[in-house]
Amino acid sequence: MHDFIMVEDSELWDVICDGPFIPTKTSGDLVVTIPKTRKEFNDADCKAIEKNFRAKKILVCGIGPDEYNRISAFQYAKEIWEALQTAHEGTTQVKQSKIDMLTIENELFRMKDDESI
Repeated sequence: MHDFIMVEDSELWDVICDGPFIPTKTSGDLVVTIPKTRKEFNDADCKAIEKNFRAKKILVCGIGPDEYNRISAFQYAKEIWEALQTAHEGTTQVKQSKIDMLTIENELFRMKDDESI
């Protein structure tokens, strides 16, 4: 049972990080991949789709009402996770600016004349 829970947790984390599984099929002579309709889903497709709902539920249950309003329109767990990351950590540009500011602050750090070690 413990191994099943670890595999399940790993699979849910994959859905959060990599995005949801979207069942597809091939069509035509050119072998074009297109999304399946819900009526075409098999049991494996349904189980994979369900993982996104479980991952989304886990994320939503862990946040407050203000954050819920920020993410309530998102359909996929990956979108929710990315919105929460941006809200709490900032964009890549904001994070780099923070790093740059702290680096400069650290480089300018000096002991004052009236301070001892």
